Amino acid sequence: MTHVFYRNSRSTPTTATRGEGAYIYDDTGKQYLDGSGGAAVSCLGHSDPDVIAAVQTQVATLDFAHTGFFTSGPAEALAERLVAHAPDRIDRVYFVSGGSEAVETALKMARQYFVETGEPQRTRFISRKQSYHGNTLGALAAGGNVWRKEKFAPLLADTAHISPCYAYRGQEADESLEVYGQRAANELESELQRIGPETVIAFIAEPVVGATLGAVPAVPGYFKRIREICDRYGVLLILDEVMCGMGRTGTLFACEQDGVAPDIITIAKGLGAGYQPIGATLCTNRIHEAFVQGSGFFQHGHTYIGHPVACAAGNAVVTKLTDGGMVARAAQMGEKLDQALRDAFGDHPHIGDIRGRGMFRGLEIVEDRASKSPFDPARGINKRVKATAFEAGLICYPMGGTVDGQRGDHVLLAPPFILTDDQIGELIEKLGTALQSALS
Repeated sequence: MTHVFYRNSRSTPTTATRGEGAYIYDDTGKQYLDGSGGAAVSCLGHSDPDVIAAVQTQVATLDFAHTGFFTSGPAEALAERLVAHAPDRIDRVYFVSGGSEAVETALKMARQYFVETGEPQRTRFISRKQSYHGNTLGALAAGGNVWRKEKFAPLLADTAHISPCYAYRGQEADESLEVYGQRAANELESELQRIGPETVIAFIAEPVVGATLGAVPAVPGYFKRIREICDRYGVLLILDEVMCGMGRTGTLFACEQDGVAPDIITIAKGLGAGYQPIGATLCTNRIHEAFVQGSGFFQHGHTYIGHPVACAAGNAVVTKLTDGGMVARAAQMGEKLDQALRDAFGDHPHIGDIRGRGMFRGLEIVEDRASKSPFDPARGINKRVKATAFEAGLICYPMGGTVDGQRGDHVLLAPPFILTDDQIGELIEKLGTALQSALS
């Protein structure tokens, strides 16, 4: 008997009892390799003594102080550390409790920025198809994940969507990656002209698309062109790094590898590494100064924002990612993981594409490699892979609707940065077993 409202009301989930390193154990003692870090969360693995110590020390000193009255040492320290490593011009940090909150905050911050600066006619956002930005109503509206939005469509704000930068399916045979990237980016300018650039607040995108596409990075030059278009029309650029940021792709901020700096950037997941629920919305001083010179008040907030214990955990995590060298390790081990995936599945008859950066990798599953045709959605391939992998002792993140929101399957991998060579081998072996069983 349970009183918990589970995600799936028709099944009872396995009970997790402890985590150690790259593994989670259930109440029968079965061991699972955490090959997706939950949902790209557990970048440091489980039971990290330094983060645990930071949490225990802080909760014994100051458990909670509402930001309507106080700031705190951990919040100030974490903000300073993040800004020191952030993209150019990023200067302020607004703490929240997770990724959806971070995106919701970014959308409201961007809207109020234009109210403060005398452009209240800007009311719209542009995003990309096959994107995911969170499950709160504003974030859900901004995203392009079809099946997550379907039930709530009547409640969602109207958002324009352009094509994703998805070279595996979007690049023409006679196009270079660079030419394709420019063509994909130029859709933003066309859409701005169609709906009226003076009505648009911001363009929001994931530097490396996570849940909906499966670790798809932008091609070279794409985001530089996006930045140029945003600047030309006075539109803000919001980069959503909730899943791909905090070292996951081999640099602390994923956009570093694209050579661009956004106006607003969102982070979460790896920021707390699972030890505390925390996220953040970072912005430039120009945006913050508009509030200072305007109303002086951001009309937004939640009870637990800037939580001292969460910020203490985040500060310990970011210290390990930067000073502790774990971002560099993510880049190094990510190359090994990529090579192992290509060695094992590069010629697999049903793996059409292997992609990603750092410890953020995806495999697209197809019925036919030559035509790239996906499996019939009725077969539920992604669900079968998840179940067979779990049975084999591997946690991974398969999803469906990869191609167009209805068709297509992929597997997302986002293991802890502490993964060893032997554990990469274990991941490959168990994933191979899962794919063989699910596709048979």
